[in-house]
Amino acid sequence: SGIKPGNSVETDKLPSDIRNRAMEAVDACGRRVTIGDVASKAGLKLNEAQKALQALAADTGGFLEVSDEGDVLYVFSRDYRSRLAAKSFRIRIEPFVEKAKSAAEYLIRVSFGTALIASIVIVYTTIIALLSSRSDEDNRGRRGRSYDSSFTFFFRPSDLFWYWDPYYYRRRQMQRDGMNFIESVFSFVFGDGDPNQGIEEERWKLIGQYIATNGGVVTAEELAPFLDLLPAEDSVDDESYILPVLLRFDGHPEVDEEGNILYQFPSLQRTASSQRSGRKEYVGRRWADWVGGVEKFFKEKKWQFSKTSNSERVMVIGLGGLNLFGVIILGTMLRNTAVTTTGFITFVSDIFPLLQIYAGSFFAIPLFRWFLLSKENAEIEKRSQVRERRARALELPTPQLRQKLLSARDMAQRTIIGQDRVIYSTENDLVDQDYEAREWDQRFREI
Repeated sequence: SGIKPGNSVETDKLPSDIRNRAMEAVDACGRRVTIGDVASKAGLKLNEAQKALQALAADTGGFLEVSDEGDVLYVFSRDYRSRLAAKSFRIRIEPFVEKAKSAAEYLIRVSFGTALIASIVIVYTTIIALLSSRSDEDNRGRRGRSYDSSFTFFFRPSDLFWYWDPYYYRRRQMQRDGMNFIESVFSFVFGDGDPNQGIEEERWKLIGQYIATNGGVVTAEELAPFLDLLPAEDSVDDESYILPVLLRFDGHPEVDEEGNILYQFPSLQRTASSQRSGRKEYVGRRWADWVGGVEKFFKEKKWQFSKTSNSERVMVIGLGGLNLFGVIILGTMLRNTAVTTTGFITFVSDIFPLLQIYAGSFFAIPLFRWFLLSKENAEIEKRSQVRERRARALELPTPQLRQKLLSARDMAQRTIIGQDRVIYSTENDLVDQDYEAREWDQRFREI
């Protein structure tokens, strides 16, 4: 029916991230959107936004509207999400897959901390067993009895899991500060993940919304606070850093009467939303209070070595050191022992290389990671300083820059496509097709 090409689910061919961002933008814009609306709101490339809208319309029974100037609008019903979920098995199972991934990640974090406790127990239990065997060997050696150093180990591995919290995620939603000790072990060694995960999508959202709310015409200086400027590009005359934005949102340069280079984005100038664009009075000092409803400049978070508290970190380092010390002592004892070993001690001898690797990497990995994070944070600080300096230049613009900004506002335009400008809609075709189907069905019944 309608524009649906067949029985295949078109949205399943899209990356989940693009599909979800497009749907969020559709909802935010009132389910009646242009390609430019979705591209600017979601930070997507224009072709990505177009493909996403076409797939959503095909799978949810959405329809198209065409304006008197040839603009295409996509219109969706209130229940388009439920329609899509009913049709797409992939969308229905995605929440369960995400929960499974989260549970697996948590198990990995807890397992690494559990391994530290297990290593300490195994190492020092083996040391005690070897000391006991040597003492018994000295006492029984005169009678010529050979010693069997088999040692009954009553520690059950399952006992290590008693402190695992089965309601971890529910509890962390209510209390997000702090972590348990087992988590802090993993956090100390491997960190807590990228603090800027997903931040590139946020960057392009900021840029797209800034351009759209300012009428689709901006200067390079206005976008500089949102981009990564290399030292060679951090000059007034070099505007090559604007190229990725032009490619993403299909923009092109324009020259005003004074010879200033401005950048126009026609696709972001046409919208189904009635939100007003920027005006001249928002240029200059008041720019600090109003920047099209978006952040003044793009902010990156610095990498944190670990989110553990000082007391947790001291405890983790102490136990790690205790384990390393025990492994060194145990290694010396295993090399020098002349006792015939069986049972538990033989098992420990077999896995001893793994215990050595764990004990050594427990401190080697954090040390290596500390050097990498120091270098990365220095780079982040440099980029942040450049962006902040560019943002301050817009708060107190020079006369030349102020004139350039005013010229961009003069060229800005925002075409709102209302219902009065729609000359064609596929909704009418769908209604006609449905009416004809009912007519034929009624005739068939009469026959």
